[in-house]
Amino acid sequence: MKVEIWSDVMCPFCYIGKRHFEKALEKLPFKDEIEVDWKSYQLNPEYHNTNNETVYEYLSRSKGMPIEQAKQMGAQVADMAKQAGLTINFDTNIPANTFNAHRLIHLAAKHNLQDLAEETLFEAHFVNSKNIGETSVLIDLAVEIGLDKVEAAQVLNSDEFAEAVRYDVYESQNLGIRGVPYFVMDRKFGVSGAQPVQAFVEALTQSFTEWKEVQPKTTLTSLNKSNDAICDENGCEI
Repeated sequence: MKVEIWSDVMCPFCYIGKRHFEKALEKLPFKDEIEVDWKSYQLNPEYHNTNNETVYEYLSRSKGMPIEQAKQMGAQVADMAKQAGLTINFDTNIPANTFNAHRLIHLAAKHNLQDLAEETLFEAHFVNSKNIGETSVLIDLAVEIGLDKVEAAQVLNSDEFAEAVRYDVYESQNLGIRGVPYFVMDRKFGVSGAQPVQAFVEALTQSFTEWKEVQPKTTLTSLNKSNDAICDENGCEI
């Protein structure tokens, strides 16, 4: 059964949701029958960090809140990440445009390295405070993933996979997805946000049980009761 995950690399809840989803899979006897396909989504496609803006300054400006409130929000999200076994360093985190990072993920998918690319980019952005908007950083990460340096440089210095990224975004709009992470199971069920592990267990079990019984449809039935822990164009909320 295919699970498509719309995600943005600069979305902390996408990183947390990935970990919760993975922990849920490990609990399921049919985990080897689940195919995961990562889909591109940009929370702020027009954003470019041209003034060395910090994540707190970005949140303050984009959400109209004081810097201290942005720091408090960051601390809450970092604590949520810690509970998932992750480290997020917002104090040194560099906000960036993620379009080229998504193109790199599409290149990695071509070589069956998509999930590793997603994980590596999350770690680079949130743990190691790399500027994933810089081509040189992305090329280094491509090599770390196991991609050919020359091919990665050629792709990132061109517009290759640009339409693939845009098509993912177009698909999300058609499915009514307005925030990420968003998990689409067999194109029948949708789960939004970084839900608890048990919520993913239940959603995966339900969707797997019904797998192939109904033809795919273009409207999604939500399996979670709230939209907590989700990022949209206005930022992230918990």
